[in-house]
Amino acid sequence: MRVLLLGASGTIGLATARALMQQGHQLVCFLRKPLGSTARADKSGFLTELQGAELRYGDPCSLESLQQDAFCNEPFDAVVSCLASRTGTPQDAWAVDYQAHLFALEAAKAVGVRQFVLLSAICVQKPLLAFQKAKLAFESALIESGMTYSIVRPTAFFKSLAGQLARVQKGKPFLIFGDGRLTACKPISDDDLGDFIAGCLTDPNKHNQILPIGGPGPAITPRDQGEFLFRQLGKPVQFKSVPVGLLDFIIGVLDVLGKISSKAADKAELARIGRYYATESMLVWNPSLNQYDPDATPSHGSQTLFDAYAAWLQGTAAPDRREHAVF
Repeated sequence: MRVLLLGASGTIGLATARALMQQGHQLVCFLRKPLGSTARADKSGFLTELQGAELRYGDPCSLESLQQDAFCNEPFDAVVSCLASRTGTPQDAWAVDYQAHLFALEAAKAVGVRQFVLLSAICVQKPLLAFQKAKLAFESALIESGMTYSIVRPTAFFKSLAGQLARVQKGKPFLIFGDGRLTACKPISDDDLGDFIAGCLTDPNKHNQILPIGGPGPAITPRDQGEFLFRQLGKPVQFKSVPVGLLDFIIGVLDVLGKISSKAADKAELARIGRYYATESMLVWNPSLNQYDPDATPSHGSQTLFDAYAAWLQGTAAPDRREHAVF
C-alpha cells in the first residue's frame, strides 16, 4: 500500500515508520520543515532511520501545506497519523489533535484515500482534559467520515515511565502518589506499538474499530516499578509519598493566576495533566464494574517495561524521552 505517515519524527512515529517499511508498504513521511539545515535538525538521528521512505516537508497544521506539500495531488491508499500535541495545553491540543487532523482527513479524501489509522490515547475514555476532548472530537469526525478507520488507544509508553531512573541510580527515593497503588498500567514499547499500528492496515479485524492496546504481562503499579528498580540496583527500597492534595493546591493557585496570565493558565492545565496521570489508571474502563479492568485491556508484543528498565540500567540502551520529558 502507498501510505502517508504523519508524526514520523516522534519515537512512536519512527517505530511505526520502521514497521510499515518492514511490512512492505511504500512510505511517504510528512515532516515539519526543519529549522536550519536538515543535518543540524536531525540531532536524534531519526532521518537516518527513515532511509527507504520518501520525506516531504511542510506544515501539518495547514490544509494548504497538506494538500500541496504532503499529498501533492497524488494517489494514496492510506494515512497513518502518530501526530500529537506536544504540551497538551488547550490551544496546542485543539490545533494539533483536532484541527490538523481534520485538515489531514479533508486532504486525504480529496486524493481518494480510503483508510485512516489514528494513534489516539486510552485516557480519552474518561475525558477531563483539553487534549483528551480534542482527540475525542477528531475520533468522532473520523468515524463519521465514511472512511475505513482504526483508532488505536495505547496505554502507557515506556518513555513516559523512565523519568525516575537517574533519581533512583543516585540513591534517591522513588516518588509515588499515595501508597503507590493508586494507578496501574500495561505499558507498551514503541516497537510493539508501531508493529500494532502498521498491522491495522491489512488486518480486517482491526478495521472500523476502536482498539485499546497495552503491552505484555500483568498490569503494574508505580510501587511495582520502584521495587523492581531498587532490586535491579541492589539498593534498599525507598519511597517518598507525595500527597495528591499538593497537586490540587498548585492547580488552584494557577487557576487564579490564569485569569490574568495565559502562561499561568497553561501551567494549570499541565498540572491537571499531572494529577490525571497520578490518579487514573491507563487501562480499559469497565463501566459495569465502575473500575479499570486489566483483564479487559488487550496485550500486544513481547517487550515488558521491566525488560527495558534492565537494559537501561545495564547501559545497553537509553530511554529517548523527547517530548515526554515532562509527562
